[in-house]
Amino acid sequence: MHLDTGLSFSEVTSFNLDEYWGLGGSHNQSYRYFMNDRLFQHIDIQPWNTHVLNGKARFPELECRSFEDSILAAGGIDLWLLGIGGNGHIAFNEPGSPVDSRTRLVSLSQETIASNSDGRFFSDPADVPRCALSAGIGTIREASALILLATGEKKADAIAAAVEGAFSVDCPASLLQDHPDCTFIIDAAAASKLTSK
Repeated sequence: MHLDTGLSFSEVTSFNLDEYWGLGGSHNQSYRYFMNDRLFQHIDIQPWNTHVLNGKARFPELECRSFEDSILAAGGIDLWLLGIGGNGHIAFNEPGSPVDSRTRLVSLSQETIASNSDGRFFSDPADVPRCALSAGIGTIREASALILLATGEKKADAIAAAVEGAFSVDCPASLLQDHPDCTFIIDAAAASKLTSK
């Protein structure tokens, strides 16, 4: 489609929010594999401008620091697209993640592991990695603009907590409430528990 319209991605730099720890880029459940398969190989983005954390990096702390340094070298993030977990997590920042957290190795909650083993991704909870490399909430909040996408009734409680609940580490997405340019794009089912329509 981009070729038909003349849209070029040759000047775009992409930063993925997270990657499963222990999965290499050739693993079909890694985010690197997903991005290559679903997007990058179909557009004219320069390979060196695609930044996905390396889930097989020998030294995760160095990998995370390098990711943060690459963001700074690129001039920061103009726009990040986010999802939201049923427990309000953004990227893999589970409840309790500090508001000023940076890219780091994190443990996944049992809720996230169960959600990711429902057949959409993994078919067995035993196959879901227990850790991930994730951009921190502080890293995310520094983006110039954020768009959070959510669909379905399973996300309704998390959306209500994020939008109308307290600004709290108990719901990481609520920590976006004071961001100057954050847009939630949600369907009616995801919005069903909001009190203000």
